[in-house]
Amino acid sequence: MDKVVLSAEQREGKGKGPARRLRQKGLIPAVVYGRKGAPKHLALDPTFLLKAIENPHKFNTLLTLQVAGGESFVLFKDYQVDPVTRQLLHADFLEVALDEPVRVEVPVAIVGKAIGTAEGGILSVATHDIVVRALPTKIPLKIEVDVTELKIGASIHISELKAPVGCTFVYQADIVIAFVAIPEKEEVVAVVAAVPGTEGVAGAAPVAGAAPGAAGAAPAAGAAPAAGAKGAAPAAPAAKGGEKKK
Repeated sequence: MDKVVLSAEQREGKGKGPARRLRQKGLIPAVVYGRKGAPKHLALDPTFLLKAIENPHKFNTLLTLQVAGGESFVLFKDYQVDPVTRQLLHADFLEVALDEPVRVEVPVAIVGKAIGTAEGGILSVATHDIVVRALPTKIPLKIEVDVTELKIGASIHISELKAPVGCTFVYQADIVIAFVAIPEKEEVVAVVAAVPGTEGVAGAAPVAGAAPGAAGAAPAAGAAPAAGAKGAAPAAPAAKGGEKKK
């Protein structure tokens, strides 16, 4: 692994005021959480930091942090960005030793085409990162998951994967990494038009203008009673001067 160097300087003062003045100079505040002792408060150029992790390892890049008085090995652990400009505002690092394993998240890389997708299934990735324990110099770039043999309804669990050389998986439950979902069937609803003289459809409303008990038009089960039928609500009164319906 190539040596990636990041320079920083000690900073004085904490809080929003000193941090704001630091950013006006083009720097950002940073904190290094050491293996022993109190955290170290530093200031660094965000441009150099982003350039340092611009490689396949990204956040898992082992950095050689150089500060006046010495250097140490660190991993980029967390950060804060401006919600509008998306500029880096703060960075956190974890000091590590080359001979001591660390816990990091490694991205999942799907390999192959699942058999189930050819049968109409849908491949879904449930876990995008896996926590591993490895030496800082042995952190893998990715965890490859071969889904070629996955049929519809089948899944791959973390216990079925083989950890890369030099690292082990860290998990409390046998989580699902990927699965092929069963395709949902579309329900086809038959639409039947009610035509006078045709057989009534169960649950359908009576046809407008059709006389109750008309030949070939049996009342539909559960339908509202037709106008004039026994027990039906009284009809609205006719207009003044007009003739009431019987």
